[in-house]
Amino acid sequence: QVQLVESGGGLVQPGGSLRLSCAGSGSIFSFSVMGWYRQAPGKHRELVARITSGTSTNYADSVKGRFTISRDNAKNTVYLQMNSLKPEDTAVYYCNAGLLRGTTQYNYWGQGTQGTVSS
Repeated sequence: QVQLVESGGGLVQPGGSLRLSCAGSGSIFSFSVMGWYRQAPGKHRELVARITSGTSTNYADSVKGRFTISRDNAKNTVYLQMNSLKPEDTAVYYCNAGLLRGTTQYNYWGQGTQGTVSS
């Protein structure tokens, strides 16, 4: 079965950086879209960034200029480089991937990785 496994979370001081990775497995086909969502305590899950197989990207306004999403299609892996981190970036970050088979779209989620920004 398809699985997404995140890594790279941790504790960092304001202004620091984290690099998240998400490795997909179990799929014969490349994911059409991969992205990152996050959920902070008391808030809904929100889109952070996404990238298509053609490398087109989309970012939430709150992270533009600070975060960079990229992917390695050969490895079905997506990355999120997070720079200039702020305390409000503290959240559980979830990897998401979409797979289109014919006219059916499948959506997968990782278990999440905690990113904490604190002094």
